[in-house]
Order: sequence, then C-alpha cells, then structure tokens
Amino acid sequence: MKNFTKILLLCTLVSAGLLLFQAQSVDRFGNDLTDRTPANWHADNQTLPPPSLNLITDPNGYDNFDISVNGSEMNLTQNFNNPFQFFFGVNGSPVNQYYTNNGSDWSPTATISLPGGTCCDPWTGYDSTGNLYYSVLGAGNFVAKSTNNGQTFGPFSLAVSGGDRNTIAVDYTNGPYSGYIYAAAWSPNANFGRSTNGGVTWQTTLANTPNTTPGNMICIGPSPNGQVQGGSVYFVTITGTNPAPSSFNFFRSTDGGATMVSMSTASILPGYVGTLNSASRLVINNARTRPYPMIACDNSYGPFRGRFYCVYSSNVPAGNGNKPDIKCQYSTDGGATWSASVTVNDDANSTISDQWYPAVWCDKSNGRLYVKWYDTRNAPATYGVDVYASYSTNGGQSFVTNQKLTTVNWTYPCPACGANQNCYRGDYDAISSYKFSSLAMWSDMRNCSYINMAAYFPDFAMKVIPASAGMNGSNDSVFTYVSIPSVKLYADKVRFTTAVTPPPGSGTITVSLLNRTNSTAMDTLTTYPDSLRMRVKTAGGVPNGIYTVTVTGTGRIGGSDGPPIHKRTFIVNVGFIGQHNNHDLVPEAFYLYQNYPNPFNPTTNIKFDLPKDGLVKLSVYDITGKKAAELINGSYRAGSYSADFDGTNLSSGVYFYKLETADYTSIRKMIFVK
Repeated sequence: MKNFTKILLLCTLVSAGLLLFQAQSVDRFGNDLTDRTPANWHADNQTLPPPSLNLITDPNGYDNFDISVNGSEMNLTQNFNNPFQFFFGVNGSPVNQYYTNNGSDWSPTATISLPGGTCCDPWTGYDSTGNLYYSVLGAGNFVAKSTNNGQTFGPFSLAVSGGDRNTIAVDYTNGPYSGYIYAAAWSPNANFGRSTNGGVTWQTTLANTPNTTPGNMICIGPSPNGQVQGGSVYFVTITGTNPAPSSFNFFRSTDGGATMVSMSTASILPGYVGTLNSASRLVINNARTRPYPMIACDNSYGPFRGRFYCVYSSNVPAGNGNKPDIKCQYSTDGGATWSASVTVNDDANSTISDQWYPAVWCDKSNGRLYVKWYDTRNAPATYGVDVYASYSTNGGQSFVTNQKLTTVNWTYPCPACGANQNCYRGDYDAISSYKFSSLAMWSDMRNCSYINMAAYFPDFAMKVIPASAGMNGSNDSVFTYVSIPSVKLYADKVRFTTAVTPPPGSGTITVSLLNRTNSTAMDTLTTYPDSLRMRVKTAGGVPNGIYTVTVTGTGRIGGSDGPPIHKRTFIVNVGFIGQHNNHDLVPEAFYLYQNYPNPFNPTTNIKFDLPKDGLVKLSVYDITGKKAAELINGSYRAGSYSADFDGTNLSSGVYFYKLETADYTSIRKMIFVK
C-alpha cells in the first residue's frame, strides 16, 4: 500500500519538474524540431524516488502494474528463452532501467554513464541465446550487453553517430546473422550501422541518408523467399517538412546489414497527427506528438511469414486539426509496395476522438501482430485517455475487438500544457510478446506524473473472495474461492500455485486447491468465467499471528507456463489477533454493540454477534463518508466477536463504524478525542 505522504511528496516533485519545463520551447540544442528530452527535464528529475512496484486492480479484477515513476519514452523487450523475463529502459535521471525474472516483480538496475555524457531515448533487444542489448543516446548511439537480464551491463560502445532518436534491433533468429546488432540514429541525417561480434566493434554501412524528422526504426525478418532466418533487415526514415512529414522511406538489406537498398519512397504518406500549432509543432491538447513509423516483420512459420508491417497515427480525414486514427499497412515484397491502410481502432465515431502513440510487435512464435495506443474515445471532450490494444491474426487485414488496458481514465496531458509551449510528453512506448500474452507499457499520467505502467494483453481478471479469515492454530480449516470472473480475449489455461508467508514456527498451514463443487484436487481453469475452491487448514499448534497465502495465477499453453501472471493474497488470522471470538454460545440474532470506551483515545473495542456463518465486513468511516479503516473483511462462523480499533493516526472527531453481512447491516457513531 502506498504511503500517502510519499505519494504527495512524489506528485509535488514531479509536478514541479513538469511545470518548469512546460515553459521551455526548445531542447538542449535549441531546436524544437528534435525529439530528445529537454535538457532541464533531466536536471529536474535527478532525485526521483525508487520504483513504487504497486499493483492497481480495478473492481473487475484486472491489473495495471505501477512499476516506477520516471519519465516518458520507454522501450520494453522479452527474453525468448524465458517468457517471464522482461527488461525496459526509460528516460529518467537521465535514463533508468528495470527488469523482472518472474513477469510480476520488478527491480531497478544501477545507474549507467556513457562516455561524453548520457542523455536519453533507451532502446532494447535480446538475441536468441538470451543476451540483452541496451541502446542509450549520448554523444551518439551507445550500446552495451548484459548476460543477466539487465541486472548489470558491460561497457558501452559507440554504435553510430547521431544526436536524436536512436534505435537498435537484434537478430534473434538462428540464421546466418544470428546475434548481429543493427543500430541507427538521426540529426541532422540518419546513420545506420551493424555489429557482427556482439557489440564489440561497429561498422556504419549507411551514412547521412536524408531524414528530416525523428522516427527512424529498424526491424528484422526472413529473406524475400522466406528461406533464410534473419535474411532481411529493414530500416525506415522520414523525409518532408518537419514537423508534418510527407513520406516514409524504406530500406532493406539481404546481407546482414552490409548494404542497404532503397525499396520505396513516398509509398506511405502519414500527414498530420492532431494540430499543427503556430509554434510549428504537431500537438494534441498542446502536447507534442509525431507520426512515428512503428515497424515489425513476421518471423513465424505461419501463412504470413515475411510480411512487413508499418503502423502509425494519422488524421482522418487528412488535414490539420482533425482527429487521428491508428493505421496499419503491410508489404509482401520487402517494402517495395504497400497495401491500403487498415484502421486498427474500432470506436464508433473516430472523428471526435484521438487515437495516437502506437507501439507494435509481431510475435515470433505465431505471427500475431500486436498494437497498443492512446485513445480518448471514452472522454473525447476532455482528452480523457485510456490505453487500448488489439491484434491481427490474418496478416494485418483486420484486427480483433479493441480492449481497454487501463484501469483509470486520465486527462492528457497532466500537468496541462499551455498553447504553443510544445510540452514534452514523450513520443514512443512499447509492447512485446513471445508465444504467450503480450506485455504493453506506457507513460500513465493518472497522478499527473510519468508512471511507467504495464498490463498484459490478452488478459484474465482474478479475484480471491473472501480475502481473509480468522482461524484457530490446530485442526481448523476455512474455504475461499479463487476465480477468473472474465477475460480480455484470453483463451489459454490458467494454472494456480500458492505459498504461505511467513512459514509458521511450529505446526503447519496446508493449502489445497479444489474443484469448486467437490473435493477433487484441481489447480487449473480452462474455460471462463470459472472458479476453484481454496482450503486452508491448520494443524499442530500454529502460533497466533497473521499469515499471508499468496495465490499466483499463470498463463499456460500445453505444458508450459508463461504470461499473464497475477497475484492475490488471502490473509489468515490465527488466534484472531486484534479480534476476540466466542463460539460456545451461538447468538440468536445479528447485533452490533456500541464501542467501549466511547469517547476513546486512542483505542476502543467493537463487539458484534453473528447467528450464522458468512462473509463479514467491519469498517470505520470519517464524518465525510471516507473509509478510515477496514477492521474485518472475511468469512466468519457463527459466534460473538470483538475487534480492536486504534485511532492513533487519525484526527479527533466523529467517526462511524459499519457492520455488513449478507443479511444484516448496522451503523453506529463513536467519538475520538486526542
């Protein structure tokens, strides 16, 4: 649970930093048309706190992972050898990095430093053996290698020169160019290079190619005939009038990046995204934006192997000041020609809402094309943003029903931007997958800060109800339900495991997963909605105390586990710590007693009677109706109980306590006097 004071301090620090740079209309080089982070942004974000690592679950049971508060612009990738391992870098102080080895719990890595100074714009990629490569902009595009999922890195080496929008791609196939690393950077023109020895040395193979606007990208696919893994390396640049680019330009190499051949120019004309303001910047609600060409290629052995995709945002209808959609086009001849555009977003009236900020990934194992983006369909008048995602299984010809990933709608941008200030709010984020569900990551402004937020897609909701119970330390047992109440296009299995912490000093706490209607052992669900029963049993004199049963739900395909991964807890109160119970006499009726003492300082005791077993909740509210404490929320047997309430951290005043069961609700008043 977040500490309120820390959150308040965090929001104050971040908001102050953001408001300071709102007034800046140029970056560190005095050029508003570049996309690197403003110089003062780094100065204002040097002392942000460590990752928050919080789970935000909506009432339906879906999770957003609040990993950290840093900056915007992150890139995320997944280890093809371990589907639970992810790594991402993000603009921060000046850049920060995080990794997970279990798909759920994230840790920060050490601060990095580049020769000549460190700027921004991280980009990442794994090779086929699990080595991780990390690109960061400094005095050029610098790249380093990690052999432990980003916990530590070797030395950074200069890959290519350039002052903005660096990128890399790593050949993760088992072909003749396996492990080759390709890198690019821009400003004033684009440079492309490669490393054939794991980033030790680099060769620039395409220099000073025209690129008037940030947004050059790289991806890898099979050879034109599909026979050679990693046989095509694609590179895209943007030319035209900055900031409203006129065309995407596609290059391809069929010799491991040694030579690059122009495949097409002006085949895709992105046009405007949002409004071109009088300060010569494309903006949405006064925050800058771009029609970045996000590219991917199908490396699977499915029917669309080798198909080359470009996803971008563009106003529909075209022209300044209209509303953008997410568009997808594909090429079946290596980028020489392109299909007509397909609209990814499926909102009913896209002419009144904005869809922009896309990220794309094509799954190596099955060819599924994932896309995520910002979307204001639910509150277009106030620029209320949700993050949506979809995928295509037919080579980009159509996309499945869009799914909302965010648990909260938030106003973009936050803090607000003034007219013609061209506030920095970032230009790219990420989505990545391998075989299982994808993980999408974005800059989330629900708290008026840059939360590095993530969610799985497709996904399942998860609940444990009730979430707690009181037990005796010997020969006692309770039941709860572990459920998947709904899914977001998720169709694979979910397998559950449990763990008890802390382990009791004596006796045992045994957890069993059972069929919801009988006592057959069962730890996996295959259809939804559905649920299991979880039995918790004590034996041998478990000491009084609070124990936590962590229930983990994991995706499962065949006999392998992978994302999504979600965790819930069930609290076991052995000995009814903070509570007192009497099962010898079963009360005749429900009753909530007046607390004693009253008035109180700082503790008081609340008694209640239960004539039958059931779910019980006992909560305390302040005079405004805001919940101040939840004393009980779980399954209880018939009996008389009492619970202690400590108001030490509350202000003096009138409070109300409320008892709720399926058959009875009662509220009483109490007075706290310090």
